[in-house]
Amino acid sequence: MLEQLLIFTRGGLILWTCKELGNALKGSPIDTLIRSCLLEERSADSSYHYEAPGAAYTLKWTFNNDLGLIFVAVYQKILHLLYVDDLLSMVKKQFSDIYDPKRTKYYDFDDVFRQLRNEVEARAEELKKSKQVGRCAPVGLGKKQGGTSIVKSDGKQNGNSSSKDGGDSDSAKDHKENGNPIVHQNGVKKNVVVNNNNNKENRDSGAFDVNKLLKLRSKGAKKQESVVTKAPPKAEPKKKATKKNRVWDDSPPETKLDFADPVDDRGIEDMEVVTENHGESMMDREEVFSSDSESEEEEDDVAGKDPKIDEKRKGWFSSMFQSIAGKANLEMSDLEPALKALKDRLLTKNVAEEIAEKLCESVAASLVGKKLASFTRVSSTVQAAMEDALVRILTPKRSIDVLRDVHAAKEQGRPYVITFVGVNGVGKSTNLAKIAYWLQQHNISVMMAACDTFRSGAVEQLRTHARRLQIPIFEKGYEKDPAVVAKEAIQEASRNGSDVVLVDTAGRMQDNEPLMRALSKLISLNSPDLVLFVGEALVGNDAVDQLSKFNQKLADLSNSPSSRVIDGIVLTKFDCIDDKVGAALSMVYISGAPVMFVGCGQSYTDLKKLNVKTIVKTLLK
Repeated sequence: MLEQLLIFTRGGLILWTCKELGNALKGSPIDTLIRSCLLEERSADSSYHYEAPGAAYTLKWTFNNDLGLIFVAVYQKILHLLYVDDLLSMVKKQFSDIYDPKRTKYYDFDDVFRQLRNEVEARAEELKKSKQVGRCAPVGLGKKQGGTSIVKSDGKQNGNSSSKDGGDSDSAKDHKENGNPIVHQNGVKKNVVVNNNNNKENRDSGAFDVNKLLKLRSKGAKKQESVVTKAPPKAEPKKKATKKNRVWDDSPPETKLDFADPVDDRGIEDMEVVTENHGESMMDREEVFSSDSESEEEEDDVAGKDPKIDEKRKGWFSSMFQSIAGKANLEMSDLEPALKALKDRLLTKNVAEEIAEKLCESVAASLVGKKLASFTRVSSTVQAAMEDALVRILTPKRSIDVLRDVHAAKEQGRPYVITFVGVNGVGKSTNLAKIAYWLQQHNISVMMAACDTFRSGAVEQLRTHARRLQIPIFEKGYEKDPAVVAKEAIQEASRNGSDVVLVDTAGRMQDNEPLMRALSKLISLNSPDLVLFVGEALVGNDAVDQLSKFNQKLADLSNSPSSRVIDGIVLTKFDCIDDKVGAALSMVYISGAPVMFVGCGQSYTDLKKLNVKTIVKTLLK
C-alpha cells in the first residue's frame, strides 16, 4: 500500500500531499532523501531505501525540470508496488497542466489523484491476473493416444506406437528434432549433432553409429598428442650462482626486538628543547583563484596555432546557431554528446568511472524537459549544471571548525581527540605531525598518542616528529592493545592539561577484518571527536573501494548502538598529481565526508585547505 505522495518545489515548498493516505511517516524519509540523494547528485537513481528504528521505506521520485517540481512517492520497503512509476508519471502530467506558480494550495487535485490511483491499481491487478493465467496454462506436448508424436524437421508429426512386448527394438531408431538426430540406445535418448556433409551415410544406413564418431574423436586426440610430442623441448634456463651460507655467531638471538620502551611509568618522554622555526603553515594562507577571463585570454593567444581550439570555436558557432533556431525543451538526445564529452573529461582527471557515470546521469535528470534560454548553447548549459553539481558535492554539508571545537572542548574540561585511520603507506604519521604544527601555531597544546603498535619503527617515527616539534608523546611500545593505549593517552592528557590528543593508528587494508575489528574497538572505546581518513590523491578508482569498505567495516563491527564512521578526509601527496584531482571528488562523493586537510609537500608547513573552486575548474578544464 502507498504510504504517502508529495509534490513540492525545488525550494522546499510543499504544494500538495495526499490526504486520503494520511499515514504519518516514521522518522524523516523526505528530509533524508533531499539531503542524502538529491543534494548529493544521486537523483538519477531509480529508488532510495530509508531505514530508521521501526521504519523501512522505499522512495521513488520524478522531476519536472521546466517548472521546478519534484514528485515523491513513499511506500513500505517490504512491498513491491509495480505501479508506482506509472502513477508518478501520470500525476506529473496532470499536475503540470494545472500548475500555477502563484498558487500554493491544490485541494482540487485530490479527486484527480484518486481517479489516477484507481486506474493504475486496476491495471496492475489485471496484469497480475494475466501473468497467473499464463503461468498455469497447460503446455502442449504434441501427444496422441496410443503412441508418441515425434516432430520431424519438416514440421510434420509422425505417430510411432510402442512395440507389442513393451521393450525397445534391437536397432537404434533415428529421428530428428530441431534438425539433429535423436539416438535411442539402452533406453536413453541422446541428441547428437551431425555435420550436414555426412548426411549421405545416415540415409544409406537405418541408424547412426555412435561408435564411429567416438573412434574419429579418439583418432583426432591421438594426432594432437603426436603433434605435441614432436615439438622441440625448451632450453633449460641457466642456473644462477648460489649465495654462500652466512656463518652466525654462537650467541643466542634476542627473544624480543622492542626498542620503544617508555622512558617513565607515565609514558611521557622528557625531550630536550630544540629551537627551530619551520615557518607559517599554508592552512592560514588564502589561495589565489584565477578567473575564467585569464584562461580565455590564454586561449586567444594560442588560437590559430592549436587545431583543437579552432575546432572548439567552430563547434561554438554551430551550437550557437542551434540555440537560436533550436527546440524549446531539452531532450536526452540533445544532452548525450555534451554529457559524453564531460564524462571523458572527468575520467582523464582520475575520477572513478562509476562516479563519473552517476554524475552525468544526475545532471541529465536535472536538465531533461528544461527550456533552453535564448542564445544559449546546450554544451554550456550542461557544463554549468555539472559545475553546480560538483560545487554542491565538494562543499561540506556541515561545519567542521577544528579550532572552534577545540576551544569548546577545553571549556568543558576535556581534551579534543582526533584519530587518524587509513591504509598502509599513505602518510598518516607525517600528516599528523603537520596538523600538530598547525595547531601549535594557534597556541594549542598538543600531545601525540603512538597507537601503531603493529608496524616496526612506527613509535620511533612518531617520536622523531614529537622531538622536532617539542610535543609530548604517549607510548607503550609494541604488541599492546591500541584501544587501551589510546584510552590511557586521553587520561594522561586530561591530567597534564593538553588541549588536543592526536591518535596515530596502524595502517591496514580495507579487507583485513582482524585489524578493522581492532580499529572499530579503538573508536568505540574512546569515542574520538573527529575520525579522519588519510588517503592518497594518487589512488583514483581504489579510493571508492577504500572509503566505502572502511565506513562499512566501522559500522558493522562496532559494539556500540550508535556506530561511528569517517568524519573527514586528509588528502595526501596532492603535489604529485598535476591536474589529476579526481580522487578528491571520488572520496567525497562515496562517503559524504569533506576534505578537511590537503598535504602538498614534505615539510610541516605543507598543509592547506581544499579550494573547491580550483578543484571544479581543474576537473572541467
